[in-house]
Amino acid sequence: MSKVAPSRVPVLDLLPEIEDQWDDLMDAIRTVVRSGRFILGPNVGALESEFASYLGVKHAIGVNSGTDALVIGLRALGVGPGDEVITTPFTFFATPESISTVGAVPVFVDIDPVTFTIDPALIEAAITERTKAILPVHLYGAACDMDPIREIADRHDLQVVEDVAQATGGRYHGTKLGTFGRAAAFSFFPSKNLAAFGDAGMVVTDDDAVAEMARKLRAHGSIAKYANETIGYNSRLDELQAAILRVRLTRLDATNDARRRIASWYTEGLSAVNGVVPPHERPGTEHVFHQYTVRVIDRDRDAVRDRLADRGIDTMVYYPVPCHRLPPYETSVTQALPVSEEAARTVLSLPMSPSLDASTVERIVGAFR
Repeated sequence: MSKVAPSRVPVLDLLPEIEDQWDDLMDAIRTVVRSGRFILGPNVGALESEFASYLGVKHAIGVNSGTDALVIGLRALGVGPGDEVITTPFTFFATPESISTVGAVPVFVDIDPVTFTIDPALIEAAITERTKAILPVHLYGAACDMDPIREIADRHDLQVVEDVAQATGGRYHGTKLGTFGRAAAFSFFPSKNLAAFGDAGMVVTDDDAVAEMARKLRAHGSIAKYANETIGYNSRLDELQAAILRVRLTRLDATNDARRRIASWYTEGLSAVNGVVPPHERPGTEHVFHQYTVRVIDRDRDAVRDRLADRGIDTMVYYPVPCHRLPPYETSVTQALPVSEEAARTVLSLPMSPSLDASTVERIVGAFR
């Protein structure tokens, strides 16, 4: 009798978490549909209040994507043509793209080789008279080292805008990420720790003026209808997505705890596997493992990935090309950023979702062994 091949392990399986929350999600969706209110309705306002309370900030402004949250956050701070924004090249393209979209120039600084986040020790040398802001990215769910970043920003009178797209619920020295800068941007893309059923995002701030400008920019430059004060965007958070996110926000800490537990299983199993370096959690931080990303060293990462695929284990590479080597920036950024380039050659993200069980993790670890 032939053996039945084991099922594939996807890098991300959204359905178990949706099934677990099904009744509450469907109730929320039905309520919105029956209300007939779909744009900036009561759920958007309620989510903004609940998310601001969750983070401990004054203002949360719902927008239609994490990318728009970055663009609107930067513009609300007055970042624009002629300015430079210091950021990391080892991130999703939306980070530097947002800087370019507002007319500013991204200035790339290399990353810490252990955490993959921007290296604060390299920031000061990149500051010029045109520098307006620093945009750190909390990558894979890991916190940037925010104390030295804020010290540098304060010393040079710079804005800090956090990209928290991959780290909602994470902490740095006990404080939630997204509360260290003058503004922060969140993404609720379906794969994120706090996930909508489509695109959605949030700008958060403690600054009343920044919040007012963000609200204008998301709605064609107006607060009152037909009283447009500036050129803005059609970037309103959808009422249905807000209702879904309200349900899921109540479970966020529990699902992040599940991710941390699954990460501990991975790390325990992989710690003795030669050629695999598990992710590092900086002391005093709480990694929320949007991705569980290892480094594959002393061997061909892509060959390892192919071998895992042969055994039914799906993986992803976030990111195979650092942003300074992509066409929009490769002609203007000529210097090597060696740590980011090495990371692009060696990182590998393993299956991660709150529903993974211990036996599946052991199967994945066994494939590595």
